[in-house]
Amino acid sequence: MKTETSYVTTKGQVVIPARLRRFFNIKQGTRVVFEQKKDGLMVRPITTETIDSLRGMLKLKPGEKSATQQLLEDRAEDIKREEAKF
Repeated sequence: MKTETSYVTTKGQVVIPARLRRFFNIKQGTRVVFEQKKDGLMVRPITTETIDSLRGMLKLKPGEKSATQQLLEDRAEDIKREEAKF
């Protein structure tokens, strides 16, 4: 892992070194996230590769119900119990 440096302008802007822009596929208009860490600042690009790596992360396992589906079923049971009282 190589170390790269840059300077902060009077407007608070920082230039990301070209090697890192190419490596992380950062182009004009790429959004970045600034995350405050205990020992410093982390800058992460939000690229299509980042988004693609998260795709399917919340996918349901076979036989598993979505939270919405479970809530609907629970509510239907509640309604049946309420109607049975009358």
